[in-house]
Amino acid sequence: MKRTGFGGGKGGAKKPPLSPFEAERKAAQRAALNALKRARRSAEKAGVSLSEWEGEFLDSVSERVKTHGRAFADPELGAPGKALSSMQGRKLKEITAKAKGEKPKRRF
Repeated sequence: MKRTGFGGGKGGAKKPPLSPFEAERKAAQRAALNALKRARRSAEKAGVSLSEWEGEFLDSVSERVKTHGRAFADPELGAPGKALSSMQGRKLKEITAKAKGEKPKRRF
């Protein structure tokens, strides 16, 4: 049996470092999940009740990001390396603004 001075004899090899693309994708995934959690927490803290649709939106999007790494299937709906599509990002901003008590912005 060969003895080594490192690792405590567990023999576990380190994971290879992630490629820059993979690291960026994981960072986008974490950022999206944190933004979804922040929106829900700020609404609860401010006492703003989210509509049933908004609650389901936050739940389903966070579940899809956890499961698939992003919340949309069609790559043309969002930028490469992003976890949320442009419309999902817009809705998340609207929910966050509602939680902060800001007036909704006009769309057109």
